Amino acid sequence: MKLSINIAIKLQAMLNGDEIPSSSLKQPIILKMIEDGIIQSKFISKTKRSYFIHDKENLKNYLSLDFGINDLSAYIEQINNPDLLRSDAIEIASNSKIKNIRTFKGFLINCYESIEIKIQQKEITLQPNAGIFHFIYDYESLVIPTNITIVGIENAENFRHIHQQKYLFNHITPIFISRYPQNNDAIKWLKSIPNNYLHFGDFDFEGINIFLHEYKKQLGKKAHFFIPDNIEELIKTYGNAAIYNKQINKQPDILKIDNKKMIELINLIHKYKKGLEQEIFINLK
Repeated sequence: MKLSINIAIKLQAMLNGDEIPSSSLKQPIILKMIEDGIIQSKFISKTKRSYFIHDKENLKNYLSLDFGINDLSAYIEQINNPDLLRSDAIEIASNSKIKNIRTFKGFLINCYESIEIKIQQKEITLQPNAGIFHFIYDYESLVIPTNITIVGIENAENFRHIHQQKYLFNHITPIFISRYPQNNDAIKWLKSIPNNYLHFGDFDFEGINIFLHEYKKQLGKKAHFFIPDNIEELIKTYGNAAIYNKQINKQPDILKIDNKKMIELINLIHKYKKGLEQEIFINLK
């Protein structure tokens, strides 16, 4: 049985001598503790009662035996810690899966040219080996040259075949990161470095919204949306009307966009009533 953080905080308050209104503790776990004599109650009016702890050691033993919680204060502190290790969890609770602990953080990275990076202050060369992606776990210590542009790719196929899309990025020195698996690690890293971010996604309302809400909102002026010079011809020739019709209710608010090229892109999508998926660039030169 798992003890929720909300109940744990209220139990800690009672251990500190506070009385908690019964109206805020109606969970079955609490009722069981009352039945077992761990929590006591008293009327504070004709219709209201409060809960309190008479024997603090009794509660501590109860939590240890029934929930595997050996230190309630540590449990509360650590259960909200995103960096909690399972080994640390075992020390505060005998159940190492007491919360959904992330043991596999990080993001995928790719390149089509050798690039020197640093992880934990050690120099490493990223090599563009066919069929191999690099997974960065310790992204907090990842350092790359400031002249490199981070290109975020939405689609897995585009991320896999970046060497076939090299012609799109001749104007920059890029490193590519994948939007999947979806977590906040890449954003945290991007916010911590000075490098520019270029978003390479679908040319439709959903792709634009992903950029605006997931990246632009977090990264500000250093976040840019990749738009090729021939985007009108591409949408006209290869665009898909079904995408437009499906996403018509998801169109971005132009009044909240301060980028002229993005506004022009939205107008082109409306003009041709088509959306363009980024996969088209894999075999298009």
